[in-house]
Amino acid sequence: MHEYKLALVGATGVVGEITRKVLEESNLPISEYKFFASSKSAGRKIMFLR
Repeated sequence: MHEYKLALVGATGVVGEITRKVLEESNLPISEYKFFASSKSAGRKIMFLR
């Protein structure tokens, strides 16, 4: 099976938070995650348990 790389744009918004929770609970073959947000969220830390 292939492993994928995933980029999530808008990771600190409401939809991004829900998407991160879904990704935490899934068993998708993702080898690398990248999270992006606007400059308003610069320096903000997010929780993501893989």
